[in-house]
Amino acid sequence: MKRFVLIAALVLVIALLAGCAPSTVAPEAGAKPAGFWLGLWHGFTVLFTFVISLFNDKVGIYAVHNAGGWYDFGFLLGVMMFWGGGGRGAAGSKRR
Repeated sequence: MKRFVLIAALVLVIALLAGCAPSTVAPEAGAKPAGFWLGLWHGFTVLFTFVISLFNDKVGIYAVHNAGGWYDFGFLLGVMMFWGGGGRGAAGSKRR
């Protein structure tokens, strides 16, 4: 029973994350471009959206219709936060 609940919860989480994936379809006229917060979210979900984008041409890992620099900053910040940044490697080195 525990295994079933775990699998059902995993499927639910993946389905919810897939619903937030950026689309490669052209936006409607007058649509608001993706900004910092959406870039941050897309950075968090980059692993899941990459896997989905392998099987679906309408899903991309990066929003095409975005606000520019702030979206890029949010996207990179989200990716670094999800993957751990790089501080872990620097913490292990010692100065001589």
